[in-house]
Amino acid sequence: MSRLLTQRELRNQSGEIMRALDQGESFVVTRNGVPVGELTPLKRANFARTSTLKALLAGTGGDDSKKFREDLDTFVDQDPTPRG
Repeated sequence: MSRLLTQRELRNQSGEIMRALDQGESFVVTRNGVPVGELTPLKRANFARTSTLKALLAGTGGDDSKKFREDLDTFVDQDPTPRG
């Protein structure tokens, strides 16, 4: 749930508000009691280390494009003829 925040609080407590955003808190900014905007934390991209990814993919069988195409053909109709 977003916390209500007045325009004055935003101006005077910007440092505290930024720290709260870093912690995942959201705010609805009001002016004269009327909501005028929303502050929400950005979702940060998660990256996996290359070594971790290689370890996870080590037993998957490698890159076999022919097998990949066969698997696709099993599940997806790739007939280019127009329907109708």
